[in-house]
Amino acid sequence: MDEPLRSGAAVLVVGAGITGRAVLAALTPLGVRATLTDDSPSALTAFARDGVAVVDPASAVATIADVDLVVVSPGIPPTAPIPVAAAAAGVPVWGDVELAWRLDRAGHHGPPKTWLVVTGTNGKTTTTSMLFAMLCAAGRRAALCGNIGEPVLAVLDQAVDVLAVELSSFQLHWAPSVHPDAGVVLNVAEDHLDWHGSLQAYAQDKARALTGRVAVGGLDDAIATRLLRESDAPTKAGFRLGEPGPGELGVVDGRLVDNAFAPAQVLADTAVIPVAGPVGVLDALGAAALARAVDVPAEAIAEALSTFAVGRHRAEVVAEADGVRYVDDSKATNPHAAQASISAYPRVVWVAGGLLKGASVDEMVAAVANRLVGAVVMGRDRAVVGEALSRHAPDVPVVEVVTGEDSGVVENAETPVTGGTRVVDIGGRPLAEAVMAAVVDAARGLARPGDTVLLAPAGASFDQFSGYGQRGDAFAAAVRAAIG
Repeated sequence: MDEPLRSGAAVLVVGAGITGRAVLAALTPLGVRATLTDDSPSALTAFARDGVAVVDPASAVATIADVDLVVVSPGIPPTAPIPVAAAAAGVPVWGDVELAWRLDRAGHHGPPKTWLVVTGTNGKTTTTSMLFAMLCAAGRRAALCGNIGEPVLAVLDQAVDVLAVELSSFQLHWAPSVHPDAGVVLNVAEDHLDWHGSLQAYAQDKARALTGRVAVGGLDDAIATRLLRESDAPTKAGFRLGEPGPGELGVVDGRLVDNAFAPAQVLADTAVIPVAGPVGVLDALGAAALARAVDVPAEAIAEALSTFAVGRHRAEVVAEADGVRYVDDSKATNPHAAQASISAYPRVVWVAGGLLKGASVDEMVAAVANRLVGAVVMGRDRAVVGEALSRHAPDVPVVEVVTGEDSGVVENAETPVTGGTRVVDIGGRPLAEAVMAAVVDAARGLARPGDTVLLAPAGASFDQFSGYGQRGDAFAAAVRAAIG
């Protein structure tokens, strides 16, 4: 067992959410002395009632030298007070994935499992879900975990042999020892720069998925290609939308072809992939590459893709009315994901906005400008999106939706909006409901038969919603109410 996990060691657990609960449960059988801290006093009080030792964050910082190990929830940045204090005191800081890896490698839950890791700016969840479906179709005992499904810690004691693990850049940052049996970086674009500090730091954290036996990278993405080239993995494979060269997977005559793990092996027809546009093909190729790395046969890959169901809020068609399709892709929480989403449709009324997390939208707006027939912008960074539209798509009508408390600011400011400003009157309704009612009303006014009204915000949702799920649900409910 690792020295920080020896019996009697003092472990500080940071974060009282789902991850924190999983960490505490995993630590209990080890005989360590775990203490929980969180910014929410009420959360700490609830845990204290259950017999968990708790400490407030300020006291945790002051006594950090008395701790043998800090285990942080993935959203805690390295610049937060506790990680900074731990680093200064020489106390190791792990994430829950690092803890899971070390417990698994130590045989704490039986023979070590096969880890297949998926990361990237866009498409992680769909790719990991496809991979899990492929493993199941092949009869493998597999679990879906990480940033999707359950925490990795929660599945280690299950009767499974293979883990399909989605990992975010946050999780990878706090998991320096993880060397998966196979890992893929799908793509890398600006996201979470407020957390990582730079695109380079963000990319390097993503690259930790490529430190195992097999490294896979998306060759249509410049940064993913570079990370694959720089990887020291014994086996490397790439995937592309075009014809695959040696050591690659790609597309030939409308079929997915593996030229990396077998010579010119046909895997499936692209027509069976249920995710619209090039992004669906790329996700399927990334999943197939990891599946082939652990000898999943072509037949299982074809079966999994033909029966695959797209997850909620991921290019989910919620309604069609008067020749207009309404699509909920609320999971498109960064510009790269939004660009991929818009590229799947020829004529789009784009619903965008939220928290951009330091990312620029100029490049993506320029790339999709010829597909946009209208836009509705909302949320804290709506003006940033509106300004990008005015620069790169000046002929596209734009409606800005703001809440009542922001209306005075908007009315007194010079804005790039060309289609008008809609001020949302909350009128006793929840913010999410009121905002989306106004958004959908504006989008319907811009749409014509043959158009797609697409919620692909390019930003996070926490300024106006509890998460991307509530944002998508509010959009769907507003659409259905509007069309009757």
